[in-house]
Amino acid sequence: MSVLQRLDLRGYDGSLRAALARSDPGGEGTATLVREIVAAVREQGDAAVRRLTARFDGVTLGDLRVPAAELDAALGAAAPAFREALRYAHGRITACHEAQLQAEVHVDGPGIELRELVLPVDRAGLYVPGGRAAYPSTVLMTAVPARVAGVREVALCVPPGSDGRIAASTLAAAALVGIDEVYRVGGAQAVAAMAFGTESIAPVDVIVGPGNTYVAQAKREVAGVVGIESLAGPSEVAVVADDSARPDLVAIDLLAQAEHGPGGAAVLVTWSEATADAVERALVELLVDTARRDDVEATLADGGRSVLVDGPESAMAVVNTIAPEHLELLTIDPESLVPLVRNAGAVFCGPWAPAAMGDYVAGVNHVLPTARTARFASALRVADFQKHVHVVTLDEDGFTRAAPHARAFADVEGLDAHHRSLAMREALT
Repeated sequence: MSVLQRLDLRGYDGSLRAALARSDPGGEGTATLVREIVAAVREQGDAAVRRLTARFDGVTLGDLRVPAAELDAALGAAAPAFREALRYAHGRITACHEAQLQAEVHVDGPGIELRELVLPVDRAGLYVPGGRAAYPSTVLMTAVPARVAGVREVALCVPPGSDGRIAASTLAAAALVGIDEVYRVGGAQAVAAMAFGTESIAPVDVIVGPGNTYVAQAKREVAGVVGIESLAGPSEVAVVADDSARPDLVAIDLLAQAEHGPGGAAVLVTWSEATADAVERALVELLVDTARRDDVEATLADGGRSVLVDGPESAMAVVNTIAPEHLELLTIDPESLVPLVRNAGAVFCGPWAPAAMGDYVAGVNHVLPTARTARFASALRVADFQKHVHVVTLDEDGFTRAAPHARAFADVEGLDAHHRSLAMREALT
């Protein structure tokens, strides 16, 4: 039995979107349940959060907030190699995101001055997955751009483990970046709590961070009440490979994203049938001693595919239709394919740039758009924690020049008070 579903699109001239379609991993049932969770938290606050945590995580919570001393203790007790890794990653991620800071817009014309103030939101909510694994890297990826943006208050929600605690490595990362508040709450109830506020958790202005299908659906439900960066759901990777690619490296990179768990996707795209066969064999061998085999197999059963195409251009057409979270180009000349990328969260070029490097220490953000939202969404960045405020100043001369044009729009749109607002000032000139 094949690990990857083989899809032969050589010579195909139909709709790629139809050929590459996947079933909705959540469906209406997930949406209905999440709406119920969000409504319960909005109406009942902490009581609903505790009840839902007991229901979904099997944990009875006392205080939702983790004491600050516990964060500091976790960082102090961390292994020296991990502390050094945290500091290294923090430096790389900070440098990348500081480069995203933009100068304020300032445009001068005859009698008209336009400015744009770039202001941080007051309070940001970060969601970091837990339960299946600890993700201290995601603490850095979400907190660093918030801090670079100048956000004053940063709150973090993480699902508790079976013992009701958050992994020490996650707390150590939170201490390193200076998270203000950490709560042992996960799932859709955490998103709702940060959006609407409870007795313990003050509401935020923006919620960011990856999660499972329920978390992604909850972000859909509260979008508009708060800002969200994208729908960063179950992990995805597409690998474009030719005969030059080592099959074992292709296979391990597919497994690396598949091990995040069900609902994701791992797709090989190649114009070499020999490469497709070799990657399949390598996957079978690597699966034998894969630590998270159940999660990998659950992902591959629904989202694992090997797509055969006619050549590099058709491979990139497939990629742009899939719009993957991670895209690896393992070809003889990956740079030649980069100009053909239209839809992807992040692109990794060549055998020495696996997506795993981007997940941790390359410096780019690993909170990326999934579920084809890379068609219009981007990686988490500093701008997701900022708002842009226009400031307009006109002197009398500038007003006089512009007013007739403004009145023309008011007249066409039938807005009499707009016309009079302008005409009354014109009478004063």
